Amino acid sequence: QVQLVESGGGSVQAGGSLRLSCAASGYSSSMGCMGWFRQAPGKEREWVANIFTGRGLTNYANLVKGRFTISQNNADNTLYLQMTGLKPEDTAMYYCAIGQGWCSSIEAYTSWGQGTQVTVSS
Repeated sequence: QVQLVESGGGSVQAGGSLRLSCAASGYSSSMGCMGWFRQAPGKEREWVANIFTGRGLTNYANLVKGRFTISQNNADNTLYLQMTGLKPEDTAMYYCAIGQGWCSSIEAYTSWGQGTQVTVSS
């Protein structure tokens, strides 16, 4: 059974940085993709970034490109999201997920963590 546990969220001022972690178990890192999503109050969950776990290729949403970096440690099945230059509009619950196929689409993901809150103040 796949389990995903996010950590690293918190409150920062605009311009600050945070590093999110997602510990995965029951998952083979050679399969599919892992992604980060976020959901702000009253808004739909949106894709932030993903990494193809077998090849290490990454994709980013335009809103975060150049500020966020997704990475993975295959040795211990941990996914990271390094966030810099944070803006108030980045405030959301951040989720990691595992999926296959069209990995920038929420429909590709079948296993989700419980989320970690990121709050950016101006």
